[in-house]
Amino acid sequence: VAAARRAFDDGPWPRLAPAERGRTLLRVADLIEQRRAGLALTVSLEMGKPISDAHDIELRALVNTFRWYGQLADKLTDESPHTAPDALALVTREPAGVVGAVVPWNFPLTLAGWKIAPALAAGCTVVLKPSEHSPLSALALARTAAEAGLPPGVLNVVNGDGPGAGRA
Repeated sequence: VAAARRAFDDGPWPRLAPAERGRTLLRVADLIEQRRAGLALTVSLEMGKPISDAHDIELRALVNTFRWYGQLADKLTDESPHTAPDALALVTREPAGVVGAVVPWNFPLTLAGWKIAPALAAGCTVVLKPSEHSPLSALALARTAAEAGLPPGVLNVVNGDGPGAGRA
């Protein structure tokens, strides 16, 4: 949690141009696609999901999620909504801070991606707490994201049982 806070407060991620964050998310998607078979095997071995489901459903959804938010990142722009003739309103989108993402065991990568990718696209840092029944796939995802160019401390994984890990 402290690493995520430092990465948000002092690191480059929240200050990167949205287009650059988007390109990083697209690189994450590409690397997940390249490692799809191995990631599917990890999901299958750790939680008993048929490997065909892990490969064809879980990993496909994860790749699509990172691609979607990678393409969306630079489209979340500021706007000036019309309110009244003599008034000016401005909507500014800024990273909120550190996002906590708790995911269950049944779709460990898909559900992690649904929480991680939009937070990263917005410039937030993330602490991912996977189920204690599927910790390895979360670590593999974080390693893949780091190797795709995600800066240190931007995506963090806290493994353990619910109450123990929750204290972090």
